[in-house]
Amino acid sequence: MGVFTELEIEYLRSQRLSRLATASRSGQPDVSAVGFGVEGDSIVSGGIDLTKTVRFRHLQENPRATIVIDDLASTDPWSPRGIKVRGSATVEEHDGSLRIRIEPEVIWSWGINPDAEKRFASIERRSVSKEG
Repeated sequence: MGVFTELEIEYLRSQRLSRLATASRSGQPDVSAVGFGVEGDSIVSGGIDLTKTVRFRHLQENPRATIVIDDLASTDPWSPRGIKVRGSATVEEHDGSLRIRIEPEVIWSWGINPDAEKRFASIERRSVSKEG
């Protein structure tokens, strides 16, 4: 099994929009609404002329990112669900353009894995190890 559960993969593949957070070397934050995809154990996100974005400049100075993919399964009853991934981020070339690849180090998930142990409220948290 990879870093995401089967239910998380199913959820991620059903979504199209996310928010990607980066920070400059000095800690100045930025968040952008971006499209994304799942590729193996990574989250990838492209964009039009990525080199002209704040997120690109931030990643040149501070190669870390957090991405949140979430929605409301229902408003009555209130049923939020989502996944937050924090990890190292690299800019890579893919099919003639640039994209960002986030390698998960920590994954938070809510409203997706019903039998998972919850850290608090309905949120589970997993640290990801690339070793072994």
